[in-house]
Amino acid sequence: MNGALRQRLSVFRPRNATCRQTIMKNSDFLSDEQIVEGLQQQDTAITRQYFYGYCRMAYCICDRRYQLSSKKGMDFYALAHEYYLKLALGNWKQLNDRKPGVSLRTWMINGFRYIVLDRLKALQTEFRTVSLEDRLADTRIAFDVADNHFKEDFHQTIDEICEHYYHSDRKAQAILRMMLIDGMKGKEIAAQLGITPSAVTQRYHQMMNTVIVPYFNNYYSSAEAMGDVQYSRTFEEMVIESCESASPMPEERPAERGSIFSFNRKKKRIMEKDIRSRGIADDTGKSAIINRTTPDMITSLRPGEIFVFGSNLRGMHAGGAAYAAYRKFGAIMGQGVGLQGQSYAIPTMQGGPETIQPYVDEFIDFAREHSELTFLVTRIGCGIAGFDATDIAPLFTAAISVENIHLPQDFWELLR
Repeated sequence: MNGALRQRLSVFRPRNATCRQTIMKNSDFLSDEQIVEGLQQQDTAITRQYFYGYCRMAYCICDRRYQLSSKKGMDFYALAHEYYLKLALGNWKQLNDRKPGVSLRTWMINGFRYIVLDRLKALQTEFRTVSLEDRLADTRIAFDVADNHFKEDFHQTIDEICEHYYHSDRKAQAILRMMLIDGMKGKEIAAQLGITPSAVTQRYHQMMNTVIVPYFNNYYSSAEAMGDVQYSRTFEEMVIESCESASPMPEERPAERGSIFSFNRKKKRIMEKDIRSRGIADDTGKSAIINRTTPDMITSLRPGEIFVFGSNLRGMHAGGAAYAAYRKFGAIMGQGVGLQGQSYAIPTMQGGPETIQPYVDEFIDFAREHSELTFLVTRIGCGIAGFDATDIAPLFTAAISVENIHLPQDFWELLR
């Protein structure tokens, strides 16, 4: 195994029993049918944990083969958001129509790969292939079958992890290879190894959540692959947090300065400088913040109040705050940006935080020009868009001095 892989593995490896217990405590093992139902119902927790989790695995594999992180428009969120909107447009029906015996994970990883190939077609003609829409519509094409190169990348990764972590545990190696490479069921593996199916399931879940999933989740966010870009906080990320003190991330490389990878770092510096210059940390500033905090739950609006929500450029207001804006506060289906009724849409489903910033700036300028209105900003981007407050709050640095803009409590805590 090469040194680069060993270094990536060491970044996320759980260091102690507490870390492993934290992971197991925060993980929910749902059936494929339950996951699909949760996605159809716009369940935020399921979307963030399973949809983005599967997308991370797929991005890792495709990044190794196509070097996505070095290509314009091929960042994780740009691809994941496009994939989400394509599936949501069909109410996730494609997932229920997958071939019998094909797991949801396999189907979604393959589907993500076709999103990648569609994007690569515009960049390099050598990656010509059928689009996702055409492939879904053509029943003659076996959508669920990955090509040899794709399978080889995945299999090689599993083999390397087995050798690195479980070189002295032949039973663990067998379970992972039979389950992930050979596609065998738990009962079949149990019969082969002479143990109970429940023992296979328990061991498989443990290995997936302490080693396999954290590896795929963090492969491209390591210093070698993606710099210090931040992603949504799922249970897998607790692995990194518990290991940071033992394996600190390297400092930003010169080649990354000015790139999207240093975006959050630069925004934080600007935010801190702005806060110091405005002096909002004094008692007066704290009082102003309390008076400008968006309520956690908004069921009605007073005259002059505007409900600010996260949307997508297509204006598909199908879930979360966007659906509430559509049902209660005048949001217009098909309109993804700007004022509509007693609501204001800020697109958050078109890429990373740097793609949201222009729309936030436009919103802040609009609020300044309409001082007669009060804008209640919800936790935009922190639901099905997959971001965390640490990604979004810095975008609102310029809103600190705009008296008619209210922000969520955790945004203010990050902006202090």
